[in-house]
Amino acid sequence: MTGQAQEAAEAARSRLQRVGLRATRPRVLVYSLLRQVGGHRSVDEIVGLLEERGNTVPRMSAYNVVADLAAAGLLLCADVGPGSALYEASDTWHHHFICRVCGTVADIPCVRGEKPCLEPPASFRGTVDEAQVIFRGICESCIRPLSRES
Repeated sequence: MTGQAQEAAEAARSRLQRVGLRATRPRVLVYSLLRQVGGHRSVDEIVGLLEERGNTVPRMSAYNVVADLAAAGLLLCADVGPGSALYEASDTWHHHFICRVCGTVADIPCVRGEKPCLEPPASFRGTVDEAQVIFRGICESCIRPLSRES
């Protein structure tokens, strides 16, 4: 393991322990990987990236890990519609934009910066601890070629 990877793993262990999770090998590997590579990743991508780095984590374990990390607030799940859920390591509550043409997923800052940022109607009976806003449309990169064709 390189010095950078060791530092990332130690930072992941510390962060896991601060939120009350045991710093198991799969949790440390998944969380430190997502912190290092960034972006929005499916569980299959996470497993593949770990394998490329010589770390094997069974797919079911990876699903359990992302669920634990998301419940602890260390990962955000980007609900991008049909297909695999995408996860990212983020310290800031935000929303997502999904391009209908290329599928790019981009972070959109939350106006309030904390959850829940929206309140349900007064007629709703229950508690809300999270509200996700998904923006869908066409990203700037995809609009350019479309506008040239017009």
